[in-house]
Amino acid sequence: MYQQHFGLRELPFSLTPDTQFFFDNQSHREVLNTLLLALRHSEGFIKIVGEVGTGKTLLSRKLLASLGPEFVTAYIPNPYLTPDELKWFLAEEIGVTYSRDTPSYELLTDIYRQLVAMAKRKRRVVLIVDEAQAMPRETIEALRLLTNLETEKSKLLQVILLGQPELDDLLNRPDLRQLKQRIVFAEYLDTVRRSSLPAYIQFRLSSAGYQGPPLFTRSALNLLYRASGGVPRLINIIAHKAMLATYGLGRERVGRRQVARAALDTAESRSLGRWLARYDYWLWGFTGAVTALALMGLIAWSGVGQGMGLKIASGVGL
Repeated sequence: MYQQHFGLRELPFSLTPDTQFFFDNQSHREVLNTLLLALRHSEGFIKIVGEVGTGKTLLSRKLLASLGPEFVTAYIPNPYLTPDELKWFLAEEIGVTYSRDTPSYELLTDIYRQLVAMAKRKRRVVLIVDEAQAMPRETIEALRLLTNLETEKSKLLQVILLGQPELDDLLNRPDLRQLKQRIVFAEYLDTVRRSSLPAYIQFRLSSAGYQGPPLFTRSALNLLYRASGGVPRLINIIAHKAMLATYGLGRERVGRRQVARAALDTAESRSLGRWLARYDYWLWGFTGAVTALALMGLIAWSGVGQGMGLKIASGVGL
């Protein structure tokens, strides 16, 4: 693709949640620190809410990579589980031997005994649920009952719920008020600020091996922020397409026009950014037409002038 053209080892704006590209944005840093602090103090429920594309999955991967060997983690990327499937998943992750024919109460007892044994060995169990807003209500209730497993000193199971704003709507249901009351820490994952966008872009590029001067012009960054709204996923998509367009033109820097093309090609772009991109294209087209007409007029005028000069030189018209 364009790696060799820009001197890159890999694609800098891939959507894969690679912790190598975890940007130390203020919001993400504060949320990560809160998670680490809460887990070390054995709190029960922790809730992290963020809009689509703000980096919740990448944050969870970064958290998993930051936890020490004393933590045993279980990560649920797909929350569409029945209550029994949730228990089976947890049992498997913590090393409980079970059969799917085992009665639910017996499995719960075996899970409790294993959690107690792990606590005695100073092992802490953390269950991370991604896209938690999609978890069925019955499964959420089963999750709450699992967090009832505790000793006199601490919780045996800590749970992190990661979800979109719809998670708040779900937890506001009257029948889930007991779970909502158990949420000790609640954080909101924000977008990348306008002032941080150049650093975000440079960080991703540097992490991918880029060593040159700023690759995106200032006007390109302005439009990139307008089109993405600071949402990391949209920033990555539009920046990737803009670099493709720049590579196709054989240029060394990404300009506003390439970002405009990328924004117009991205359906999720913010309305203001798409409007600005269309305006830019109209302006460039209009400017190009005016320039062409001016050049044609200049050529025509030059031809007329040369004809008049010949006539004057030959004495015609005098």
